[in-house]
Amino acid sequence: MVDIQPLSAELQKVAINELGEVPSRIPQDLQALKDWISMQPHLRARTDDQFLIQFLRGCKYSLEKAKEKIDNYFSIKTKCPALFLTTNIDDSEFRRFHNIGSIGVLPTPLHGNGPRIMVNQYNYPASDFPIEHAINYAATIHDVLIISDPQACINGVCYIFDFAKATASHVMAITPTIIKKLIDYYIKSLPFRIKYICAINLAPYALHALQLLMVYAPEKIKDRIFLCGNDLSAIEEHIPKKYFPTEHGGENGSLSELYKDFNKVWDAHRQYFKENANYGTDEHLRVGKKMDFEGNVAIGGSFRKIEVD
Repeated sequence: MVDIQPLSAELQKVAINELGEVPSRIPQDLQALKDWISMQPHLRARTDDQFLIQFLRGCKYSLEKAKEKIDNYFSIKTKCPALFLTTNIDDSEFRRFHNIGSIGVLPTPLHGNGPRIMVNQYNYPASDFPIEHAINYAATIHDVLIISDPQACINGVCYIFDFAKATASHVMAITPTIIKKLIDYYIKSLPFRIKYICAINLAPYALHALQLLMVYAPEKIKDRIFLCGNDLSAIEEHIPKKYFPTEHGGENGSLSELYKDFNKVWDAHRQYFKENANYGTDEHLRVGKKMDFEGNVAIGGSFRKIEVD
């Protein structure tokens, strides 16, 4: 008996028809991943069913892609803990950033049963919080989604970046090094297929960050990036206005309230994040080609184009 969250009939249909999920074969697929993990001397990975099935679903049940992403996921957390590893959600700086309400997961997916929607606002004081704080907080939210939100792994994720309150300090902190590491993490390590990246309320100087993303992102991601100023109708074809939060004239929850409710989520997963200290990689024990994050290059030692679906 596997220990995974049950799916709604509609979501199960998507998993079967679009991801190639065969419910009767799930125990066998999970065991194959567990067996592989047990044979990797360098890898200390979670093996709970809910964690592993999210990678299988996010990789459309390609066992080899799931293996690669799991390895990448723990490797980059080990190599870049300040950016991607959280073990204490009660840390005062973590909670202080949380209380600003910069990043939120909206309650209703796109079109009701589509991709999960996340909103990122640059409303935190850049003088108080280095960009590493914002990146780490966002990575921690994604950790929660991996273990609790089948919607995101089955139907993907849409990102809305709101630059209305972004300052030059916010934007200039987004360097080529940061962009490369974000691509390593979000595209090569997480089991979420990126459906859209929408940047709104763009001032001319904020284009700096998006230009970097366009330089380094895989081609399929570039095709899913949409930019607009104050007029959200420019992207309504992709994300109708009603799926935005109320602060943006939508009907999809209030960001000022969502972050308060998310305190309950952090509290419920306190032990889970403490356990993160037990997982990671040891490159000295890896058999074969070593992972290389030095020199700010992509996973595997070179920045290479990858397929994104």
